[in-house]
Amino acid sequence: MTSTDLTIDENLSRFYQDHHPWLLSWLEKRLSCRLNAEDHAHNTFIKIIESRENAHNIREPRAYLTTIAKGLLINQWRRTVIEQAYLSKMAANPDEWVPSPEENAIIISTLQEIDNLLSELPSKVRQAFLMAQLEGLTYIEIGERIGVSDRMVKKYMARAMLHCLTLDI
Repeated sequence: MTSTDLTIDENLSRFYQDHHPWLLSWLEKRLSCRLNAEDHAHNTFIKIIESRENAHNIREPRAYLTTIAKGLLINQWRRTVIEQAYLSKMAANPDEWVPSPEENAIIISTLQEIDNLLSELPSKVRQAFLMAQLEGLTYIEIGERIGVSDRMVKKYMARAMLHCLTLDI
């Protein structure tokens, strides 16, 4: 380990000691659950470690921590919404095919990946793509629903398809 690595580790350790209690309190107020707050605080600091950010360079620590923690909370909320939608859809299906817990985990993870990828698209592009793929609507029908021409829908679809093709899946 180099002296630079040691300094970074010391800075991060000090940053953690100085700000973890505050972050934990902030999260606990929002989550009303100490265990969930502890998990999110832990994950927030893991994100900082993964980013290789030198804690010494963070000018507004609370704002920085809040931004990361809010992003993690939003991601968890989105995952929960996806998981609940999937599970309720599966509960409504007949018992012809019941996925194993492992298959459920894989399906939910895949749905979350798809959601993350689609979230990178602008709103109207994403709407058009989903209406075409999930509802089977024509470009004219999609255009009427989202208030654009069918020619614009065609551009939206091209953009969405290009996005799908350029992804590293």
